[in-house]
Amino acid sequence: MLERIAGIIREQLNLDNVEITEETSFKDDLDADSLDLFELVMAFEEAYNVEIPSEDLEKLETVGDVMDYIRDKEIDA
Repeated sequence: MLERIAGIIREQLNLDNVEITEETSFKDDLDADSLDLFELVMAFEEAYNVEIPSEDLEKLETVGDVMDYIRDKEIDA
């Protein structure tokens, strides 16, 4: 799952050769702004067929947060 999410992040943020781990912070490590985060969420929703409400966005600070969130949504589905 990490590699798939990392691939989406690299594609959406035009990042090449950037190491992405579960601890990677979208804002601190990747300099993602609110528009970047919105586009990432849309890409995650499409890739994993989940819905991420806007009120949940502030909880998703790291790649690991997104992985946990998607896993929880897949279990609930």
